[in-house]
Amino acid sequence: MPVLSYKAIASLLPESAGKIYVAYSGGIDSHVMLHLCATQPTLKSKIVAVYVNHGLQTVAAAWGEHCRRQAERLGVDFQLLIVDARAENGQSPEAAAREARYQALRNLLTVGDVLLLAQHREDQMETLLLQLFRGAGVAGLAGMPVAAEFGLGRMLRPLLNVAKQDIAQYAQTHRLQWVEDPTNQSSDFDRNYLRNQILPLLKQRWPSLDKTVARSAAHCGDATRMIDDWTEQTLQTIFDPADGSLSISDLPIMSAAQRNGLLRRWLSRMGLKPPSQAVLQTLVDQLIDGRDDAQPQLYIQGCYIKKYRQKLFCIAAEHLRKQAQPIVWPRQDKSVALSNGYVLSKVVSSSGIAKSLWDISEVVVAARQGGEKLKLPGRIGHHCLKKLYQEAAVPPWERDARPLIYLGERLAAVAGLWVAEWAWCDALDDCYRVDWRAPESV
Repeated sequence: MPVLSYKAIASLLPESAGKIYVAYSGGIDSHVMLHLCATQPTLKSKIVAVYVNHGLQTVAAAWGEHCRRQAERLGVDFQLLIVDARAENGQSPEAAAREARYQALRNLLTVGDVLLLAQHREDQMETLLLQLFRGAGVAGLAGMPVAAEFGLGRMLRPLLNVAKQDIAQYAQTHRLQWVEDPTNQSSDFDRNYLRNQILPLLKQRWPSLDKTVARSAAHCGDATRMIDDWTEQTLQTIFDPADGSLSISDLPIMSAAQRNGLLRRWLSRMGLKPPSQAVLQTLVDQLIDGRDDAQPQLYIQGCYIKKYRQKLFCIAAEHLRKQAQPIVWPRQDKSVALSNGYVLSKVVSSSGIAKSLWDISEVVVAARQGGEKLKLPGRIGHHCLKKLYQEAAVPPWERDARPLIYLGERLAAVAGLWVAEWAWCDALDDCYRVDWRAPESV
């Protein structure tokens, strides 16, 4: 039995896989993987070799043609993707190229599709060492996973436990033709420096280094999954999906590691990048351990982290602004965008503002000015909005951001919360409910 065979791939491929995209650079690793797949008659109709042209080298177009010819020889489909891989300020060229490549590949996949990447055991070793040098935690030291969700499909790295020498032996046995990227010989990039200058010395002392480091990555992967499971289960008990808030009542009694893990997971769920340890410590000192009446806040990545009644909230900065000027809600429109990024929608409902009043009135959306009162259905007397907000535990910053609805010149409702008694309706399909939410959740 050959050292490297299709079994390494078959064991990971789902039986119901749709298209099988092979990330094909034309190099030895990806060519071996494409060849392995193309030798399977039952797979040929599903395989698509994908070459990504980053536009960073003059020979890239020629490599693309080489990849096209090789795919034709193997009898599989070919696709060329052209991406803009120019680095942004503060971004390394390696990271820019990787992000551009992955985004282009991610966009290809539909439900059930699979993307195959040809990273092998030495690639895993390099990744782990680079992460170690950057001070990564256990998740970073887990290296690259063998399988992961990717866009609408799934990403697989079938050769991740295969030695580089086994790939080279397969290529020589089958007389494969591949291209060599000359930049691989340059040590200007971190990975190349590690591969060309450092690892040969380490392997002289520890010949099986790729095996042992890959084993460490696997251990870290197990630890990461265990941590992730606990973090996710715990987060479910303290996270409110309705407003994205995080209850912090129990955080002070947790260990620092548990608390920080939960905070990172919560911020990630709110769309933020992983914060530094310094930012986490500031969040703990100023918000979690800070006085409730101090109204502290922390600005990170375009958002404010705020605290109210033992809960943390993550709010985009633009969502804290008042509606700039009163606006008239066009009669024919079901929704209206506000200047602070929120959107109001009217929905036919069995309770809310009476359609009969809405349809004959000029509907005006305006910000709170202070001193407004409402007479609520079923309650005696008029109530100041300030007291109603306090009763309903509406956070202070939301009280100004949440708009008021006027029919003509009379206050009819507070969007998403209350309707004045005079405008109230309780009849099937004869009312409008006004929803107030951020645009990404509409």
